[in-house]
Amino acid sequence: MSEEITSERLESLKYDGNGLIPAIVQDVKSGTVLMLAYMNREALEKTLQEGRTWFYSRSRKRLWAKGETSGHLQKVQGIYYDCDADTLLVQVEQTGAACHEGSFSCFSHALQEKEGAVATDWAVLSWLEDVVREREKQRPEGSYTTYLFTKGIDKILKKVGEEATEVVIAAKGGKEDEIIYETSDLFYHLLVMLRDRKIELKEIWQELAGRHKNSGR
Repeated sequence: MSEEITSERLESLKYDGNGLIPAIVQDVKSGTVLMLAYMNREALEKTLQEGRTWFYSRSRKRLWAKGETSGHLQKVQGIYYDCDADTLLVQVEQTGAACHEGSFSCFSHALQEKEGAVATDWAVLSWLEDVVREREKQRPEGSYTTYLFTKGIDKILKKVGEEATEVVIAAKGGKEDEIIYETSDLFYHLLVMLRDRKIELKEIWQELAGRHKNSGR
């Protein structure tokens, strides 16, 4: 986006009487809504300039950068505004937990949750992907993930095959707890394999979304 277009769109935004605009922050990989905060013009401009989220604290009356104390930074991937130009949607790559309570999302307390509702907990796959990525980089001693990366792709693929077989056996036996346990193992080893091949989860999501869009399934 050119500087001229950015400036024009910035001028079209509508702030409230205190000069603030609400910003909904969404994890770009999982689609999970992480938090709601407020920006003033300065916070938005700093966010655009630095590529990380800045907000305005209504209680402290000052700007603050997400992760300035916790290290749980939010790398901005896109910023959108709604049809009324009075609310922002900020898509980010979240490092660690977004909530000060340690949850991936601040929206982790259910007021009402009917059957079929999608809880934020499923975003744990994205969190686990981040953990696997860090294990690959740091290779901490004694870590099973480190062991797999050290042994290489053949060992990783062998484990993927073994865990897939375990899922089949568990499903054939019809024991729910075993199916859940073995499927969790398979998910983990698939994440290790994807990391080794330098494939991001978001690429899998994009492929699945494309198939659904094209086929209507």
